[in-house]
Amino acid sequence: MNTVSDIINALARPNIRALKPYSSARDEAPKGNGDRIMLDANENSFGGPLTEDFSRYPDPHQTALKAALAEMKGVLPEQIFLGNGSDEAIDLLFRAFVEPGQDNILTMPPTYGMYAVQANIHGAEIREAPLQANFEPDLLALQAATDGHSKLLFLCSPNNPTGNHLPREFVLKMLQEFPGIVVVDEAYQDFSTQTSWLPWIDQFPNLVVLQTLSKAWGLAGLRVGMAYSNPFVIRLLNKVKYPYNLNAMTLRLGLEALKAPSLVASKVADILLERDRLQVTLPRLNCVEKVFPSEGNFLLVRVKDADGLYQYLAQNGIIVRNRSREPRCENCLRITVGTAAENNRLLELMGNYLPQS
Repeated sequence: MNTVSDIINALARPNIRALKPYSSARDEAPKGNGDRIMLDANENSFGGPLTEDFSRYPDPHQTALKAALAEMKGVLPEQIFLGNGSDEAIDLLFRAFVEPGQDNILTMPPTYGMYAVQANIHGAEIREAPLQANFEPDLLALQAATDGHSKLLFLCSPNNPTGNHLPREFVLKMLQEFPGIVVVDEAYQDFSTQTSWLPWIDQFPNLVVLQTLSKAWGLAGLRVGMAYSNPFVIRLLNKVKYPYNLNAMTLRLGLEALKAPSLVASKVADILLERDRLQVTLPRLNCVEKVFPSEGNFLLVRVKDADGLYQYLAQNGIIVRNRSREPRCENCLRITVGTAAENNRLLELMGNYLPQS
């Protein structure tokens, strides 16, 4: 019977398996407590021009932030990778598992565009199994597109831009059948009524769960993304990351933010109330044809004249996302849930808009 290590090593690129990662000065320093004179990393010992001292490199292992997340999420620190947003984790999954010019990845458009961008950067073939008319997965199309060189399957749930959850039985089937790594992107999980796939990382060696502090936690400017998986996957990602990929300010403020989960929960509740209000009110407007159900902090809205309405809103100071060029999203705008005042202004403008004939 193959061990988790055997399974992950068989999927990893051979050069990455053999790679000896860069060893930073802090990696090589003996562990110790108390004040020490650090003359190992060619830092400026006299400090910089800022009031706060940033003259020293940050912790390359993000020990304190990982410990706080591990306690909050019920996982081990060695099951956590921290990156410069979830985008870094996506990039490193390609580096670790996808052989350029040989392997392929699978997506189900419409979905988050960075999966395809990274595939193009890394020279991987993109195989698509588009969502069906109701934004449900097409299992047969996905199975037909999969072969022995399929290394990554990206499942965004709740999905961006459609807002819906992928059925749990479908995700479970993919975890059981897909020959490569199944990446469940849960960037919007905190707004959802469905449970996370995080507890399943101990059961499925090929599962990677992506989460972020950018959405519900309101820290998009800090750029903290998390990948959760078994320790063997996490070690591969750590092999290929830059040594100090998260800066000291991000580590400090991220740790501070994790001390206020009740405040975050309160703000999420406010967002959900506003989302429900928009869900009810938008369909009453003349320019709106349909508002799709959403488990995220946004709504996909089919309108009568997406291009014209997008420009009209922009000219009046409201920027939304025009998703009309995405599969099955003709004449659709993706609208982030704003504050009550922002949403009132949105509804006012959309109510006054006259669609172009």
